[in-house]
Amino acid sequence: MTIELPLQAPSPAGLIWRVTRNEEARSDAEREAILENPGFGQHFTDHMVDLCWSEKGGWHRPRVSPYGPIELDPAAAVLHYSQEIFEGLKAYRHADGSIWTFRPDRNAARLQRSARRLALPELPTELFIESLKQLVAVDGAWVPSNPEESLYLRPFMFAKEAFLGVRAAKKVAYYLIASPAGAYFPGGVQPVNIWLSRDYARAGHGGTGAAKTGGNYASSLLPQEEAYKKGCQQVLFLDGDYIEELGGMNLVLVTRDGKLLTPASDSILEGITLASILQLAQDRGLEVEQRKLSIQEWRDGAASGEIVGAFACGTAAVVVPIGKLMADDFEIVHEGPESTELAMSLREELTDIQYGRREDTHGWLVRLDA
Repeated sequence: MTIELPLQAPSPAGLIWRVTRNEEARSDAEREAILENPGFGQHFTDHMVDLCWSEKGGWHRPRVSPYGPIELDPAAAVLHYSQEIFEGLKAYRHADGSIWTFRPDRNAARLQRSARRLALPELPTELFIESLKQLVAVDGAWVPSNPEESLYLRPFMFAKEAFLGVRAAKKVAYYLIASPAGAYFPGGVQPVNIWLSRDYARAGHGGTGAAKTGGNYASSLLPQEEAYKKGCQQVLFLDGDYIEELGGMNLVLVTRDGKLLTPASDSILEGITLASILQLAQDRGLEVEQRKLSIQEWRDGAASGEIVGAFACGTAAVVVPIGKLMADDFEIVHEGPESTELAMSLREELTDIQYGRREDTHGWLVRLDA
């Protein structure tokens, strides 16, 4: 059963939200049991957000509803033509109990860029952020308070119009769900091994690589399975001889003098964690280069000692050092304190900002429960 509350006040976007409380929401005891060991992406909060868009009506009918199945017509365009995008960000509980998120305007902008590439409507930034606040207003108790834990927020949008034909859909749905996330490295951060894929490409020039769309991840699953069989946790993709990104994270190389090198390409997803890490490095006076990087440059730099380390970064793991790059015919090994020191220092600084343990001098944090 559900309980429908009165219509809420207009949002900054001028829309009236309707909130329907889930009468079958988990009890405090049930929720606390889940939060003791939430894992990642295994449990979901009691509610979800959904908005509708149509060619004639624009964005309308914003709702907070009980979490549950989505009903789709078998001819829904997303099932046949993959017109779908998503985002990922986190809500953090600070020491005083308040709930914050990190640079949501950047997620909103990336969702808009993804929408343009997939011929979907662009959700206004203020409506995107309002959707986060509306969900936290009813499910804020799901934000963990244990160190390094968070509530993972997953906004997504897809074509729901029922038709068969290759054109942009005229009816679209936006949803927001949330999942409590435990510490990504419960035993402490350890370097990972990555596998160099030469048989598969994640994206190509003019493709959808810069959009956060499910098809990009689907195409990475087979090479990811290959990586697992090689004893690696992630796979590195190339564009010819040039480095692109991992299956789900951006890549950074560290030089002997502390310079950060990261690949530039129009088929790489713009990383919000990456941009933040690079900014923190620049704040320290370190040099940052975002340019085309060949796999040979990495090999030569590691052999000469010019490149002393590498790390991957993304929303879920934040920053993780790379211990080894493995390929069929060579290996690059980064070991010792010098290979991880800068990566771990930047990771600590960024997470301290996110959890309110360090001053946010850039204004990156946005409070969700006020």
